[in-house]
Amino acid sequence: MKGSYFALIFALRKQNDMRRLFYLMYFWLIAMPVFFVSTILTALIVMVGCLSGGEKFFSFYPGMIWSRLTCLITLCPVKVRGREHLKPEQSYIFVANHQSAFDIFLIYGHIGYPIKWMMKAGLSKIPLVGTACRMAGFIFVDHSSPRAALRSIAEAEHQLKNGASLVVFPEGSRTATGKMARFHKGAFQMALDQRLPIAPLTLNGPFRVLPIGSLNASPHRVEMVIHPPVSVSEQTIAEHGSMQALTNHVRDVIASALWEEFR
Repeated sequence: MKGSYFALIFALRKQNDMRRLFYLMYFWLIAMPVFFVSTILTALIVMVGCLSGGEKFFSFYPGMIWSRLTCLITLCPVKVRGREHLKPEQSYIFVANHQSAFDIFLIYGHIGYPIKWMMKAGLSKIPLVGTACRMAGFIFVDHSSPRAALRSIAEAEHQLKNGASLVVFPEGSRTATGKMARFHKGAFQMALDQRLPIAPLTLNGPFRVLPIGSLNASPHRVEMVIHPPVSVSEQTIAEHGSMQALTNHVRDVIASALWEEFR
């Protein structure tokens, strides 16, 4: 009886190893070349479109299609809940937990809402992509000095004044464990300054697709939950006791929809 049990375990592990091997072959021989070509084409389309005066359209829709294609070719089924909480004519500051680089494809491809990104300054050095992002009005956050950081914030607020919505990861960097870290207050201060609501997003699954430090993706279902927007005003801050308390409240809202393994 015991021998049969161990034989079954061995057979299942062998089957999983074979599936993993086949997926990695597919990922590197098919998915990655398609991703590479689609990234170049998307960057070029964005650059040409923005140069021709169509920034509002080309800063979002080509990237949305690119992101949806990426989810498809990596064999990651997507589920989205809560789109009904967003008003089409309202600008938001979207804040989300940061599980993986794959978060970008989940949000960009499936939020269904024109957005700008706040990105690490180092991403601006990626050939074509960095130029396309800058032309699309995305903000590169530079922490090299206090003055540079203030310039990044001023650029973000300029985009918000022009009616854009912004996506921010308040943790500042990707999680190493799948669990959330402490939230910084920068996005919330911008929301207060611009009188805009915060729209919390819960992301589940990207950590299983592409964890930090890995170049090999894994197929896994992913989910985005869009929570009801949270007003950021002097009154709501006073009700919570402080800006940090309001920040912690939004973090708790995001945490409430995390899968058990990420809590």
